[in-house]
Amino acid sequence: MAGPLAGIRVIDFGQYVAGPLAAMLLADHGAEVIRVDPPGGPRWSTPANATWNRGKRSVVLDLKRPDDWTVARRLITSADVVVENFRPGVMERLGLGPREMTAEQPRLVYCSLPGFAADDPRAGLPGWEGVVAAATGTYRPSPAGPPDQPVYTAIPIASHFAAFLGAIGVTMALIARERCGLGQRVEVPLFDATFTAIGAHGLLVEGRPAGGRPDDFWGDVFACADGGWVRYNGATPRFRERLVDATGNGHWREEGLLDVARLAADPELRATQQARLRDLFASRPARAWEELGGAESIPIAVCRTTAEWIDTPHARAAGIVVPLDDPRWGPMWQPGLAVRLAETPGAIAAPAPLPDADRAAVLASLERAAPAPNGPAAPEGSPRAGAGQQALAGVRVVDLTQVLAGPTAGRTLAEFGADVVKINNPWEEGAGRHTSLHRYHTDVNRGKQSLLLDLKTREGLDILCRLVSDADVVLQNFRLGVPERLGIGYEQVRAYKPDVVYVSVSAYGYGGPWGGWPGYEVQGQAATGMMARFGGDGRPTIQPFAVNDYGTGLLAAFGAALALYHRARTGQGQQVEAALAYTGTLLQSPYLQSYRGKTWDEPRGQRALGSRPLQRLYRASDEWFFLGVATGELPRLAAVEGLAGIEGLAGTRLEAELEQRLARLPAAEWVARLTTAGLGAHAVVTLPELMQDPWVVAHGLSLTREHDGGVQVTTIGPGARLSRTPVVPGCPAPTPGVDAPAILRQLGLEDQLERLLAERIVIVESTTVWAG
Repeated sequence: MAGPLAGIRVIDFGQYVAGPLAAMLLADHGAEVIRVDPPGGPRWSTPANATWNRGKRSVVLDLKRPDDWTVARRLITSADVVVENFRPGVMERLGLGPREMTAEQPRLVYCSLPGFAADDPRAGLPGWEGVVAAATGTYRPSPAGPPDQPVYTAIPIASHFAAFLGAIGVTMALIARERCGLGQRVEVPLFDATFTAIGAHGLLVEGRPAGGRPDDFWGDVFACADGGWVRYNGATPRFRERLVDATGNGHWREEGLLDVARLAADPELRATQQARLRDLFASRPARAWEELGGAESIPIAVCRTTAEWIDTPHARAAGIVVPLDDPRWGPMWQPGLAVRLAETPGAIAAPAPLPDADRAAVLASLERAAPAPNGPAAPEGSPRAGAGQQALAGVRVVDLTQVLAGPTAGRTLAEFGADVVKINNPWEEGAGRHTSLHRYHTDVNRGKQSLLLDLKTREGLDILCRLVSDADVVLQNFRLGVPERLGIGYEQVRAYKPDVVYVSVSAYGYGGPWGGWPGYEVQGQAATGMMARFGGDGRPTIQPFAVNDYGTGLLAAFGAALALYHRARTGQGQQVEAALAYTGTLLQSPYLQSYRGKTWDEPRGQRALGSRPLQRLYRASDEWFFLGVATGELPRLAAVEGLAGIEGLAGTRLEAELEQRLARLPAAEWVARLTTAGLGAHAVVTLPELMQDPWVVAHGLSLTREHDGGVQVTTIGPGARLSRTPVVPGCPAPTPGVDAPAILRQLGLEDQLERLLAERIVIVESTTVWAG
């Protein structure tokens, strides 16, 4: 019952969020993680360290002292994995960098998570979360606020996505090591990782923003009878039908209030419909609506605070939050495992240790003989070295998922070399047949083959089963019980494919009382407290980007990689589970600890500009920029031309003085002065600017290629870099169903193609014409 990474030793030099979180994900799944802190402990003294450093052992080392430097080097040479998130060049200057250490220990996987890449012109810039967020278009104006004022979010999106991709990259490198015997360098800069979070929001068609989704006449946040709020999703007909039937409003059909085309063409009818919806939701308490949604399979979630989410019976029963007795903070609730594996479930091995608590044991471990390697290391240039061959080369994936989270997992596996067949039912909503959904299809289905297959027919299901029987990985996000009714549940597939890795993605996780409830990105954010935080004391508001969907897709891919690594070592397959609620909880890891004396005082609301005077957005004379400075660097800030005299100020006085001073010059001038002084600063960029930035384009983070319909479409690229087994973006997303001939040929059914097309069991769509 050990985790899949049992026997893997990780040395964690990480600070702040990304490095410690990536190492925590590895520790949760069985890795032995030794945390190395500087004198004085972690650079950020926060209760969140109780989460990020759980399950690890701690040693404090001053890397500038020869004796401690020697211990650090011995730790690295004893390890399988190193995780660090210093600025590029720091570890090299210490003599502990990836080139030197992988030369000494060829099996070492060395993972770096800097703010900006080593070859980025901003490599030397302090990679504060806010600096990276400003550089990636994360801070955008709110419709409820001043038109040009960006909104700060307390969720460190860049750090979390770098940690997720870092953990995936490490696991993929371990899979490749099983084949070739060699480790490699993994680099996931926070800046690069954020592109995965941006996703379809960065889409450009012929150089212009593709626009958001069409008006959603049904999905919205609604005020309820008790003053609470719920987020309802009625974007698909079945959810609209269920709502009106469950509330006795079937007559809305005859009045045209369920007809999206009529609502779009008739503003007066739409106004009537919106008023009816507001009145309907105002007629019951929020919790009653959520219970109705669960009973009738309608996606409705209460917009809770994070504290309220921790107290829900579901979060506790499903292990989405778990109790630990922390040596510093005492008994607390904190996020549980982010991804679940059935056969090698992993566990939170222990609470986070106090700094240097394990020094004697760690030093003693260095005196023992190193364990035998998994296999002999192959020299560079030998056939076993596998240079250039992707980590998942030869792995076959059947992707049955819809919308964003599941398809993102499939896309991620494809980026690491898997052969992915994407299957959609052409008669189901969300198959990618409409322009609004094609926008997301273009984002998440690149690098895959596409097959439109009618799963309501016996022959369609037979074709699916033939594909599954030859697959290494199956991805599905049907509601609880649906795969079993189709004959493709885990136990049914395992009966004829015993070593299959079967990945399930759900809204709330299969355990607990809400296991069968439906939900999407917005329900995941609403239920876990993300929308309440971003909305502040007013209307709950969705966080920037679809971070819950994309994050869940990455964690599902991480779970698949863990299971494939375990299979490579043992031959055993298993079931993997990821969920929007797991991800929504983990994304709030800097704040999601509940203990005696806890104060929920993180920045909230649509007028938030930052966390404190030296970490916030400021308005220059022409535009906004983010200032990122450590508290101890205030004297250096005061030495910047134009800021003399501020070193004696603090709190609101410092903030007011900075606002006044920084408004006198253009943002570019302040950024130049501050960065020259070695301080963090970056202008707030827009997404179109970001996607057309020359460095971004040159490094494959923005990809412009010809898609169906003959138009040039710009999408995001992969955010991780692996030195030996490269990550590749794959071909542009195809017209849905276009790969049917090739897929049927692989199954020996090419002679059946014309009949299957004629009987509409297999469908090939006409080329989509973009509505620019």
